[in-house]
Amino acid sequence: MLRFLVRRTLGASVILLIISACTFFLFYAIPRDPALLHCGKTCDPESLEIIRRNLGLDKPLTEQYWTYMAGIFAGRDFAVGPCPAPCFGYSFASNEPVWGTIVDRLPTTVSLALGGAVVFLVLGLGAGMLAAWRRGGLTDKLLSSVSLVFSSLQIYFVGPLAIALLVYQLELFRQPEYVPITESPADWFAGLLIPWFVLSLIFTAQYTRMSRSTLIEQLAEDHVRAARAKGMPGRTVFFRYAWRGSLIPVVTIFGIDLGALFGGAMVTEFTFTLPGLGRLAVESVLNTDLPMLMGVMLFAATMIIAFNILVDAVYAFIDPRVRLS
Repeated sequence: MLRFLVRRTLGASVILLIISACTFFLFYAIPRDPALLHCGKTCDPESLEIIRRNLGLDKPLTEQYWTYMAGIFAGRDFAVGPCPAPCFGYSFASNEPVWGTIVDRLPTTVSLALGGAVVFLVLGLGAGMLAAWRRGGLTDKLLSSVSLVFSSLQIYFVGPLAIALLVYQLELFRQPEYVPITESPADWFAGLLIPWFVLSLIFTAQYTRMSRSTLIEQLAEDHVRAARAKGMPGRTVFFRYAWRGSLIPVVTIFGIDLGALFGGAMVTEFTFTLPGLGRLAVESVLNTDLPMLMGVMLFAATMIIAFNILVDAVYAFIDPRVRLS
């Protein structure tokens, strides 16, 4: 297990380095000067040159990239003050520390990701198990049809529709917003109900179809049929042998989805105007804010890779036939 984790960590480090380099150098393909964002419309050449020097934009790209990556581990000094490690620099748009901004936005994304994941995982696995248990029956056909319809929906369509119907028309829920759970748990829960509801519709359909198909495949495996031949009860065979083995592909996709949600669900946060990491990434692109974009991209990539490593490590506990080498 230790060798596996070390090997995957080294591989993840290489991937993160490639992602950081691609993001950094592709940023300069954008035909906009970040220094102009600071200088404003009434900027003169002398002021623009001073700003470029303060931001380090007057140096070669390779030197800028090396300085940026070294600052993550060792910290850096800026004109506005020192930046301790992990230093992702200061925002071009707001002059705020990038890491501090990410930490401020993270609770919104975590609340959205964990709450939505609990809802769609429970509903999706439950519906998939029920459909597989009643394979070929009315329940199976109904759940399969509903999941097919829901899987074709998109968040940017369902989100505004849910707000218009549930908030303004029926007045059953409050307008989606993020309230820190430390301030008011009730307001935190009520403000995220609709985003969780919309996420559950989209993701539940995916997990319903996936868990149903994998369960049906597991029920046809030799070890499951052997358990039946020994006279074991149907429920024991279903849950102890078939259901446990069907979790591997589900856990794989769940790890990817949860990592992406932790990194920032851009469409969801923009649809519901939630101040999370996904919305922050889009804002940094629109503002030509390289330090903020780099910070969010690296954080999102780290979350996705970390959850993938965790998923691989969990495989052996889910299915004893899987061994990590």
